[in-house]
Amino acid sequence: MQYDVVGIGNALVDVIAHAEDTFIGEHGLVKGSMTLIETERAVELYRALGSAVEMSGGSAANTMCGVASFGGTAAYIGKVDGDDLGVTFGHDMLAVGVHFVGPRPQDDIPTGRCIIVVTPDAQRTMNTYLGVSSLLSPSDIDEQIVANGKVLYMEGYLFDRPEAKEAFRKAASIAHANDRLVSLTLSDSFCVHRHRPDFTSLVSDEVDILFGNEDELLSLYEVSSFDDAVEALRAHDTLAAITRGAAGSVVVTADEVIPIAAERAIRVLDTTGAGDLYASGFLYGITHGLTLSQCGRLGSIAAAEVINHVGPRPLDELNSLLPTEE
Repeated sequence: MQYDVVGIGNALVDVIAHAEDTFIGEHGLVKGSMTLIETERAVELYRALGSAVEMSGGSAANTMCGVASFGGTAAYIGKVDGDDLGVTFGHDMLAVGVHFVGPRPQDDIPTGRCIIVVTPDAQRTMNTYLGVSSLLSPSDIDEQIVANGKVLYMEGYLFDRPEAKEAFRKAASIAHANDRLVSLTLSDSFCVHRHRPDFTSLVSDEVDILFGNEDELLSLYEVSSFDDAVEALRAHDTLAAITRGAAGSVVVTADEVIPIAAERAIRVLDTTGAGDLYASGFLYGITHGLTLSQCGRLGSIAAAEVINHVGPRPLDELNSLLPTEE
């Protein structure tokens, strides 16, 4: 197998800016959420932010970069245009060792971008213009690449567009036909609310490894107690890694619930990408034969690194942070 993990998602460039909570209110944003926006709204917010940092992002793409930073092999399938942002995205992926085919022109539809407003409490509010990334379709799924990955990793965000949803199911079918594992990240609680029936069915029938945070799990099962949500999850007999912020995370199987302590962060500057990088550590561990506890520990290490700085991808090589013993 050529790759440890193959990721599929919305290929985006992140535009990250710090702002006060007043900015959230003035522009009618929902703090801590991800909202899909159209071109006019994207231009309005971009202008209102002033100075910002631009860097390649996208949830599954961030995770693949994390896998590569740990020393794993990763490939990414996503759609960008041949514009400046698309070229930047492709260069950034290849520069960190992630296999990515692109960019190429797509009928003058721009590369997608995610406008991220980070408030003083390190919460990130995301407004996403999907651009050409939303046109991902079954024809974009490279069967050979998917078949050559030990684990397929996909974003819940893909379910916001019908053709992308079809691409998701095609990739999952290819992976299982080749005896690979299929993993899904729930993406955010608003995404779960929009697609709850689909996600519940996926977790029950098609997903081998589930990633999410506490709020997303509560939304999935429409309960107010985390313990109740975990019990509902265990009934599906799916391996899951659920993050809980400062409380750490839990790894859930049908037989046990393994608590994982949060790794101490030097500072909390920007939580963008924390869940994505947690998944990268966990997936690196799974594909390298580590115990579930060790996988969760690597996830915590990666998440702690990324919240120390602005941006959703590691600045330090994650393989240099690998613990020498359990």
